[in-house]
Amino acid sequence: MKAPKGKGKKPTGGKEQRGFGRAKHDEPRSAAKHGSKPDDKGSFFKKPRPQFAKTPVKPAEEKHIAAPLREIKAYEGERPGERTPVILETEPSDDYALLDSGDGLKLEQYGPYRIVRPEGQAIWLPSLPKSEWDKADAVFTGNTDEEGMGRWAFPKLQPGQTLGETWPMQHDGISFHGRFTSFRHVGVFPEQAAHWSYMDELIRNAAKSGRTVKVLNLFGYTGVASLVAARAGAEVTHVDASKKAIVWARENQEMAGLSEKPIRWICEDAMKFVQREERRGSFYDIILLDPPAYGRGPNGEVWQLFEHLPAMVDTCRSILTPNALAVILTAYSIRASFFAIHELVRDRFTGLGGMVESGELILRERSAKRALSTSMFSRWVAK
Repeated sequence: MKAPKGKGKKPTGGKEQRGFGRAKHDEPRSAAKHGSKPDDKGSFFKKPRPQFAKTPVKPAEEKHIAAPLREIKAYEGERPGERTPVILETEPSDDYALLDSGDGLKLEQYGPYRIVRPEGQAIWLPSLPKSEWDKADAVFTGNTDEEGMGRWAFPKLQPGQTLGETWPMQHDGISFHGRFTSFRHVGVFPEQAAHWSYMDELIRNAAKSGRTVKVLNLFGYTGVASLVAARAGAEVTHVDASKKAIVWARENQEMAGLSEKPIRWICEDAMKFVQREERRGSFYDIILLDPPAYGRGPNGEVWQLFEHLPAMVDTCRSILTPNALAVILTAYSIRASFFAIHELVRDRFTGLGGMVESGELILRERSAKRALSTSMFSRWVAK
């Protein structure tokens, strides 16, 4: 992956990146068992519903919450400075590339695998011919909600052939497993490389003065960000509510050859964890937050982003060291402008100085060079 680019108001930091590396087949998956047949038009591609469609949570399901919500109080002092909009761009490389998009779909290359997945924002026409799309190794079908269940079809396989369910990938020399999941994800969000590069530089610059940075990675998923931080020299605490994600992340640590690096892997509700860290007097220099719009903790706790995020950000402020470096928040699949989280972060970091940079993470197409927005972000930086 090429270096992420900041458009408009340019953020500080950034570093040239390599990306998601060449892969080999790993564990076999049967085409006869997992394959799919084309529809009457000869296509495997089903036009998705709008990507933000969600099934509302029934009141009866909300018997658990992530943790008691804290009282949100005003802080004294000036709000941090601001830079908007900041567009952080990930360009195609040999390791990962957005090849094309359109008609509610996106065509991506992850190592040797060409993948088709739903993309509700791709309301334009594809630029590549159908013959290029037909070369896909895997196509996600079924529920097209961002977190909806579905299945993968493998149109190029014949009965008896196999395709690796997991395969080795790489980011900037860090190896990890890709995997076809029932939620259409593959274990990594390439656009996040912009944040990883920025964090890597902060950690390495601090190390030059003999400082060991403590990083807290909340909603850490498969741990690529945690591995980037640990390799750069940080002490890392990785938190995710999914046991499967924690197992996957630990496998990635071993695969990357970073087993000796100081990473704590914690399966817990993120809100409960930060509140306990506040009571314990634990502090961090960098905090990463990548919360879902909706989620559940390991004990059935309910997370609703608009309801719980203010308390989460406020608690994160309380566990920052006096010389903290950054808090980086990313949000996917919500009906909001990035200004919603931008003003929240400025509000909760009033009196701390620094700067709040907010905008969007985008992927740049290899074919038509179009920009595909994947998420919004807001980050507080000390300087």
